[in-house]
Amino acid sequence: MHWKTLKEARRKLAGEQGTIFKDWGGKLAIALVYPNTYSVGMSNLGFQAIYGLINRSESTVCERVFCEGHEPVSLESERPLGDFDALAFSFPYEQDYFNAVRLLKSSDIPPFVADRDKRHPLIIAGGAAVTANPEPLASIIDCFAIGEAEAILPHLIPVLSDGMESPREQLLNALAGIPGVYVPNVSRNPVGREAASDLSDFTTGSVVLTRETELGDMYLMEIARGCARGCRFCLAGYQFRPLRYRPVERLLEQARQGMEYRDRVGLVSAAISDHPQIDELVTGLRNMGAGFSVSSIRIKPLSETLLKGLAESGTKTVTLAPEAGSERLRQVISKGVSEDDIFRAAEKVAAHGFGQVKLYFMIGLPTETDDDAAEIVRLALMVKDIVEKHNSAARLTLNVTPFVPKAGTPFQWLPMSTPADLKHRLGLLNKGLSPRGIEVKTESFEWSTVQGMLSRGDRRIGRALEGMPKISLAAWHRALEETGIDPETVHREIPAGEALPWSVVDSGTSAERLRAEFERAMRCEVLTAKR
Repeated sequence: MHWKTLKEARRKLAGEQGTIFKDWGGKLAIALVYPNTYSVGMSNLGFQAIYGLINRSESTVCERVFCEGHEPVSLESERPLGDFDALAFSFPYEQDYFNAVRLLKSSDIPPFVADRDKRHPLIIAGGAAVTANPEPLASIIDCFAIGEAEAILPHLIPVLSDGMESPREQLLNALAGIPGVYVPNVSRNPVGREAASDLSDFTTGSVVLTRETELGDMYLMEIARGCARGCRFCLAGYQFRPLRYRPVERLLEQARQGMEYRDRVGLVSAAISDHPQIDELVTGLRNMGAGFSVSSIRIKPLSETLLKGLAESGTKTVTLAPEAGSERLRQVISKGVSEDDIFRAAEKVAAHGFGQVKLYFMIGLPTETDDDAAEIVRLALMVKDIVEKHNSAARLTLNVTPFVPKAGTPFQWLPMSTPADLKHRLGLLNKGLSPRGIEVKTESFEWSTVQGMLSRGDRRIGRALEGMPKISLAAWHRALEETGIDPETVHREIPAGEALPWSVVDSGTSAERLRAEFERAMRCEVLTAKR
């Protein structure tokens, strides 16, 4: 084992609070793998929650593994992956599939299920990406947790503990009988997504605290799960239903405990300002002397108490997400906010003196034209004027990302724009905004296209991933060619009625309902759902 690997692991451990060390004797040993860097993984609240949940069982020991460029070993005991009974991969994002295969190869674990037996660790995967569509990894992963860990782990762990000595086929058959567990080639019917019925039964917050993350100065806690907005592009809005809130009393008690380690609290939810007790929560946090932060805030509703609390907490940047520039396109995606709503939100934010306002937009949305891009420019310039009216030194920036169609959403059939078209639209934005000093930040359109292929891919994707000697666009395209996958399919609409790889999963929303919502989008009809 490389000495740099051990030195780095020990350095990270020395800077942590809350690390869980357990004796291995007689326990089911699970490596919880986040196939990205330590900094990224430790910022993920879901990953932290699973670490705590698995270790809560007296019959298990769970240690963390990250993708750091050296030989992969667990952080807690410095053991290689092959020493564990099971590897549990967390996949919030599709791009981490590349690193997962790389980790297996570097640990001398055969990537394909067909090449492994009981001598090798059982490989499990969960997270938003594979809950939506597990098929790209179905030749690599033994079983998938479809849905929320809190609802699945209490049933999964006993079966693993009892069956690790059994023949692998027998264990996989037993796992396929657990609600929410998908075992490729064994599960017969679409596997339903499992969800925790009552968030009051448990807390979800930082388990291990470290300064080596972007959010290292905060104690993170989830205040709600799910979203009732029904934006047609949004995976989170469809995969984490139903919308559930945690009561403010529980949240304030959790925050008090978190303040033993940090004086700031990071509130985590897809819909922070939709929480019915958000004002009471903010007031309670401020009364106990806690600063707090949020990732973004809703344009509507927008609580004055929330904004005031953020300003008092020293927050410098506030992010608003109009998503689309034109009223027409916001109707297509069912965003549910008007131009006046956006301007009112900008006025409220600017009045509280934040030094930077970020606007989040997508380009390449269905039915988008150059006129819609021009509307982004117009809208951004008007928001800039509003912000500078209150604070001439304030900065406005735009974060612009490509629309990537996701399985299990009403837009799952739609094509993705080509990188050339996306660059054209980005050029229109830069031409209109750069002269006014507005920075436009974006990401690689080529890699976004790869994400589009991964999110709606089938089992051939696994063969392509395994065939890549390194992680690069050139290697990806060579692997696609060798596997017989046409990279242009991501830019074509999927016909209605065509078999979808992710139909092995029952997300809770029927294909008929999703298709009906798709048709409404094409007619620019706003979703008739609770807002």
